[in-house]
Amino acid sequence: MPKTPEEIIRDEILALKPYLVPDATGMVKLDAMENPYPLPPELRGRIARLVEHAALNRYPDPSAPALKERLRRAFGVPEGIEVLLGNGSDELIQVLALAGARPGAAVLGVEPSFVMFRRIATYAGARYVGMDLREDFSLDIERLLSEIERQAPALIFIAYPNNPTGNLFDAGMIERVIEAAPGLVVIDEAYHGFAGQSFLPRLAGYPNLLVMRTLSKLGLAGLRLGVLLGAPRWIRQLDKLRLPYNVSTLTQLIAAVVLEYGSVLTEQATAIKLERGRLLAELRRVPGVTTYPSDANFILFRVSHAERAFDGLKRRGVLIKSLHGSHRLLADCLRVTVGTPDENTAFLTALTQTLDD
Repeated sequence: MPKTPEEIIRDEILALKPYLVPDATGMVKLDAMENPYPLPPELRGRIARLVEHAALNRYPDPSAPALKERLRRAFGVPEGIEVLLGNGSDELIQVLALAGARPGAAVLGVEPSFVMFRRIATYAGARYVGMDLREDFSLDIERLLSEIERQAPALIFIAYPNNPTGNLFDAGMIERVIEAAPGLVVIDEAYHGFAGQSFLPRLAGYPNLLVMRTLSKLGLAGLRLGVLLGAPRWIRQLDKLRLPYNVSTLTQLIAAVVLEYGSVLTEQATAIKLERGRLLAELRRVPGVTTYPSDANFILFRVSHAERAFDGLKRRGVLIKSLHGSHRLLADCLRVTVGTPDENTAFLTALTQTLDD
């Protein structure tokens, strides 16, 4: 008899729950940190013409030099720093985890943070070590440094700003982590467009530092493009794990032309930051709501009976993210993406009605 899945698949994979994406059909969708604004008509027209003439019968350029050059200019990548592209940041995290998964090697992260750090480390067979943040979601730096010395992790992941808490950790503390780390430190700057701070200028000063970015939060989530930046000696080794043709022809063409219109993405990010301020101020006026500061395009807040509030919002046609039960520090916490002014108003109305029930 053939063996069952339970006899073939690794125990740690069997123990995982699927990563489920809820159906948002017909909802005000504020659950996934997407940019709510479409690209302007002129740019959409140019993209349509690109797609019309794209050589879809051919494999994409495996090295994507034109796109890399546009990214270098758009991000202000320092001289001497290499660029590695992925099918979203998830693939780059997977490349890193696979590369560092020697027998017994540890991958270290702070928690709560981006769930894919832990999940992908598990996929790769690495030993994941999660270090809790303080109650105010700041780094417990002395405990973290002690654990780095004890575990000697091959990889450390830090989201900056952090997801789902929205805060920027103290940069000086992160520098202490980089200096103490025996292996790679990866700073995930998925929300850099809303934060105004970055570790990109520090790359030349720290040979064990990598910075990861994505275009998803800036308005191109559908393209799935992740960017890893670091010293050539690291990037060239990691590139061996990148699957051939991992960045599609359409992603390369569209991302390159959108980056020519950098002011469009900057203006949209500015509009989102303005709405973030309004949304925070309005939430603080709602009785029973505790908000947390955000340098990202979402807001974490706490209410009594979060699951009941989450269900009430869904009944009123608004989808956000419930974090209750995902980590002890996130008890009764919900996360809302900053949408358009109308979407944010609809959310605030639905939340007030739900909490008044």
